[in-house]
Formats: sequence, C-alpha cells, structure tokens
Amino acid sequence: MRKAVMTIPALGLAIFASLSASPALADPVADFYKGKQVKMIIRTKPGGGYDLSARMLMRHMPRLIPGKPSALNINMTGGGGIRAANYVAQVAPHDGTVLTIVSGALPMFQGLQITDKLKADMRAFNWIGVITTANRVLAVWHTTPAKTFDDLRNRVTNIGATGAGSPSVILPAVLNNVLGAKLKIISGYQGGNEIDAAMEKGELGGRGSNPWSSWVSSSPRLIRDKLVRPMVQVGFKSDPQLPGVVPLLKDLGRTPEETEILTYVTKSFMTGFPFAVAQGVPADRVKALRAAFDATMKDKAFLKDTKRARMEVDPTSGVELQKLVTEIVNVSPALREKVRAAITPPGSYYSKIKRAKKKKK
Repeated sequence: MRKAVMTIPALGLAIFASLSASPALADPVADFYKGKQVKMIIRTKPGGGYDLSARMLMRHMPRLIPGKPSALNINMTGGGGIRAANYVAQVAPHDGTVLTIVSGALPMFQGLQITDKLKADMRAFNWIGVITTANRVLAVWHTTPAKTFDDLRNRVTNIGATGAGSPSVILPAVLNNVLGAKLKIISGYQGGNEIDAAMEKGELGGRGSNPWSSWVSSSPRLIRDKLVRPMVQVGFKSDPQLPGVVPLLKDLGRTPEETEILTYVTKSFMTGFPFAVAQGVPADRVKALRAAFDATMKDKAFLKDTKRARMEVDPTSGVELQKLVTEIVNVSPALREKVRAAITPPGSYYSKIKRAKKKKK
C-alpha cells in the first residue's frame, strides 16, 4: 500500500486552512477601548451649538469605535474655550479616551500669538473632524434699529459675547477695526443661551457670532418668529438657509489689505465646531477615531437624529481639518500683525501689550 505523501503546496494549503479556521487575530485598538469610557470635554455650558454638536456625536460615535466604549460628556467653560483646550493638552490622558470640541478660534489665536494663556499647540492636536462648517453670523434682535451693515457704521449697537478667544468677540472686533462699525462688545456671558436671553430682555442689541444652523437647531423659535436678524455672514459662499441677502465678510473689504485680512479671518472661522484628541495619542487609535467619525457622518441613526434636531451635516474629515489648522497657525509674520490688530477689542490682552510697548519707547 502506498503511503500518503503531502507535497509542499498541499502542506501550505493545510496551514492556510488551519489559520483561517482559528480565531481572528486580536485588534489592539478594540482591546484597548473595550470596557473603557470615552470622555468628551465640551468648552461651553449645556445648551447651544457646541454642546449640542458634542452630545449628538457622543450619542452615536462610541458604538462605531472598535471595542464600543461607553461615553461621558463633561462641560468645562472658561476663557472662550482656552481652559478646555489646555486641560486636554496638559492634564487629561493622551491615550485616546478624551476627546474635545475645540473653540474654532483657537488655531487663529495661536497663529496670531494673541494670548499667553493658550498652552495647547493646535498643530499638535490630532483632529478628528467637523460635523458641519456652517457660516457664522453676527445678528441683531429684531427690534434693533440697524437694518443693514451700513447701519452698524452709523449707530452704536450693544453686542453680547463670551470671552477671549471666542468668535463672538473676534467678529464684532473685526467689523469695528477694519470696516468702521460701531459695535459695543459686552463680553463675559457664559454661553450663547445667556446672550439670547439678554437680547430678548432688551439688555443687548445683538450677538457677536453664532452659526445660523446652530440657531436653527437649538433655538428654532428665534428663527421661526423672525426674532433675530442676520447682518453679516462668515464663509466662502452664502448659506442657503439665511433669509434675504446677507453680505459675506470677505466681500466687504474696500482695499486689497482689508480683503486679505477678512479672507484670513474667514478661513479661520471655517474650522466650525472641530473635534480633536491631544498630541501623543497612538496613531492607530487616532486612525480608528477618525474612521469612527467618518462612519458616524453616514450612519442612519445619526442622520435621523440630526434631522430631527434640525442639525446640518456637511462634514470635514480629520485629515482635511489637520491641514486647515496647520495653515491657519502658520500665518506669515506680516499678515499676523495686521490681523492681530484687526481682531483686538479695546481693553483686551493684546491692547495692553501694545500700550506697554509704546510707553517703553
């Protein structure tokens, strides 16, 4: 009787079959996240665009992260988002378990070297993505006398804002310094809901900055009843949801220099409500978080929830966002000085530095 002889090719097939039949190789990312809790650090109080966007993402994204971690939202206010960014960069674990929604103005603040309070390097953060880059608007309460942008040049209007680093301070400051508006910036409000309430009480004439889509989702009554009037929008193209003709900031420049400044500010605002994890998070976990974010943007349950909440979904990927943030931070020295002066309201940190330098001379 002939003995069975296994040839080399047959042996290879047998080994392959044996490997195929064995349990799948362990996924180190799934192993890491299994049984863990992913925290979202939110830079504002509950309510408002930042908070709603972060909570919406955390309601769905964790189940699409390998290992399916649980989720916890933590509101951390202060410094127009600077406190939250510094916490994530300096205190929180750099292991991929702590995400944050970053103030969209902070990459610009770092590029312009406008404050020594920001310790986080925006270029070093690992950016995960943006749900939407909806245009921001400066809007006034419907009873405010100003009807057009030219009216903002001819009369003083009280504008509510949060703190340093906030777009709600930056946009009215730019309109004042570059385009001659007469906006009195009243800062110190803890969040957008407080500003809206102050407008409704007649304490304020308007709000310094808010994405129109955020009002649509978080305060639909203000839009439905036409209680707020958009005056200027920041974007590279008009938001189709805005009523009437609302001028784009970048188109209001009267000289090439003004246009250059306004274009940089516009670009900086296009970061929207961006999500990130700190520097030093392992690359495979960053890749997995970005993939989970991208998958969430197409997830049926997520899209159903955002539709119900009237949230716009027009995502920017983490890779695209990483490039944009780097470009904003790496602004040229010449343009840096122009924009820094343009966004500086009276009495701010940079104004004090400028006055101190003049005294030394």
